[in-house]
Amino acid sequence: MEAKNPVKKSKLGKRKSDEGSGKSSKSGGEAKEHKEQLERLHEKDPEFYDYLKQHGEELLQFADEDIEDDSDTNLEDEETQEGDEIEEDEETIDHEVKKKGKDTPKKVVTTEMVDSWCNTIQETGKLSAIHSLMKAFRTACHYGDDKEDESTLDFSIMSSSVFNKVMVFVLNNMDGIIRNLLELPAFGGKKETIIDLMTTKRWKNYNHLVKSYLGNALHVLRQMTDTDMISFTLRRLKHSSIFLAAFPILLRKYVKTAIDLWGLGGGALPISSLLFLRDLCIRLGSDCLDECFKGIYKAYVLNCQFMNAAKLQHVQFLGNCVIELYGVDLPTAYQHAFVFIRQLAMILREALSSKTKEAFRKVYEWKFMNCLELWTGAVCAYGSEADFRPVVYPLAQIIYGAARLVPTARYLPLRLRCIRMLNRIAASTGTFTPVSMLLLDMLEMKELNRPTTGGVGKAVDLRTVLKVSKPTLKTRAFQEACVLSVVDELAEHLAQWSYSIAFPELSFIPGVRLRSFCKSTKVERFRRATRELIRQIEANSQFITERRKAISFLPNDPAVVSFLEEEKKSEASPLSQYVTTLRQIAQQRYDSLVESSVLVGENSAVFGKRKIQESDEEDDTRDEEASTVFSSSWLPGVDTKKKEPKDGENKKKRKTEQEERVAIDEDIVEELVLSSDEEDEPLSESLSDEDEEERKPAPSKPENKKQKPFTNPSKKKGKSQAKKSRKRKSAK
Repeated sequence: MEAKNPVKKSKLGKRKSDEGSGKSSKSGGEAKEHKEQLERLHEKDPEFYDYLKQHGEELLQFADEDIEDDSDTNLEDEETQEGDEIEEDEETIDHEVKKKGKDTPKKVVTTEMVDSWCNTIQETGKLSAIHSLMKAFRTACHYGDDKEDESTLDFSIMSSSVFNKVMVFVLNNMDGIIRNLLELPAFGGKKETIIDLMTTKRWKNYNHLVKSYLGNALHVLRQMTDTDMISFTLRRLKHSSIFLAAFPILLRKYVKTAIDLWGLGGGALPISSLLFLRDLCIRLGSDCLDECFKGIYKAYVLNCQFMNAAKLQHVQFLGNCVIELYGVDLPTAYQHAFVFIRQLAMILREALSSKTKEAFRKVYEWKFMNCLELWTGAVCAYGSEADFRPVVYPLAQIIYGAARLVPTARYLPLRLRCIRMLNRIAASTGTFTPVSMLLLDMLEMKELNRPTTGGVGKAVDLRTVLKVSKPTLKTRAFQEACVLSVVDELAEHLAQWSYSIAFPELSFIPGVRLRSFCKSTKVERFRRATRELIRQIEANSQFITERRKAISFLPNDPAVVSFLEEEKKSEASPLSQYVTTLRQIAQQRYDSLVESSVLVGENSAVFGKRKIQESDEEDDTRDEEASTVFSSSWLPGVDTKKKEPKDGENKKKRKTEQEERVAIDEDIVEELVLSSDEEDEPLSESLSDEDEEERKPAPSKPENKKQKPFTNPSKKKGKSQAKKSRKRKSAK
């Protein structure tokens, strides 16, 4: 008889088999006993036994089968009992783990325990001490988690001093301990080395330590809020980033966490996050390049949607970080740059084809313009490289199209920003861009060519606005800022080609239009600035003409490239010297704007300059500073009360918050007016009315609403008496 496996049966089947097995075991036991009786009978009375064989043979043949049934059923009973025990264990395993976590007492980590582990590891490198320290490190990283998560920990809550010792020792020394166990170099390494190591027995023995260290460190990175603690942790983890090649899931999580910290952090945290990402890209290559490039660009776009004076330097810093990271692998960076620049081109094409307000808003907003600024900086940094040079032409076309999209005076700050980008591209790549026509068209607008009617007005910083309101458009301060900026940018453009053999022909049309503006304008200061520029252009043309008389080669000769190379290196042309003076004057003008308004980037411009200068080797030896870093307020035994800020600091914070709100309101692109001519005024009346409504001051706060306006009670009485007298007269 075949024995059946009771583990695979259903509950009903189990009951039936139990009943059957009980009956068979009972009958089998009786058969065995009866056979023993027959054997004793054969010994005592063999004659009677022979008689039974002859006449009752059936009585002697039933016992063997029943005995086999008995043995089978006994085995079946044992298997049934074992199967029931397995199922019961599977059903109650979770309950037992929870009960064990509640019932069994956990060890409390003390300073003596940590010191003994650390000394043992440093002296002998004992594996049991490493395991104990890693368990304590896991407890420290998961401190403050939910009770269900804490139930799986081996140690209980520790004090703040023990927390400091565990975190600092593990972060400072665990990388070296792992490298010693795996027999790797003390620092550095390549991805191929880790991939080859993964097939060895040594990796199978110690990979759980690497994964535990990196996984718990990632967990505590996501939980911490103090920037100094996070920066220190990232700097230490940077040395172990090569091990992430063996854990792709952990690698993706680290990239995402570092990008989030880069975009949202303050102080030295953006720099620490950038260095960590850059180290990942250099060491791991294609495993994380795409994720890093896409993630950091998206984080930059999220952080540059609004702009004000206080945020200007921070956005520029973030853009420089993106450019630095893209320089790690230029072929891969070109692929991403091509995709992102194509997205900008599609937005511009939609605006040119549909000509709707919503389409114009997508182009004339800070997000679009800051993306152009980012790729302009990338072209200026890597435009000379063969891998990145194909991006130059499409980017210049997009910037030129954005500058000419809505040619009105209210968007002159945006046009000037686009012209600065084109000048930067031309200077870094040595390619000609037709910037002069964009600038000279601005001088012919009525808002810059006629006397103003809005008074002096407040000083306008053209670097922090894209559009100005109608009252600002009529002020003398805005007119002066625009005209002087046009003169500066036109001089910059012509100075780039002041050593070209074709400069006299290139500067002819700009000179004619500048003379026309000088005659038409009635502002004496504008005349002086324009005449000085014309004088410098004529002097530079004379300078080139005299040098051109001494040459004998034709315009299509390759020797044209070497024309005036020595003079260009020494900046000997009249226009180059004039532009140097204009830059100094423009910087003084910008500094005066900063001093008279909000301090630009007081907090965002620091970015841990002191920490940037310090090398990683100095950070490695600063254990004393690291020990103070991890004295967090969320540890037990630490006073969580923080010093209350002074009244002056509170006022500064409120003031900066109000300025940011105002800047956000000003950054919203308003309804667009497609022309600034007088003939088009009736067509744009509805749009201008909407603009004026948007420029109205916001309603007062609820606190101000509660305050009732003061009224003189005597006036009220006088008014009520006059009303009563009028009613009496009407009644009469």
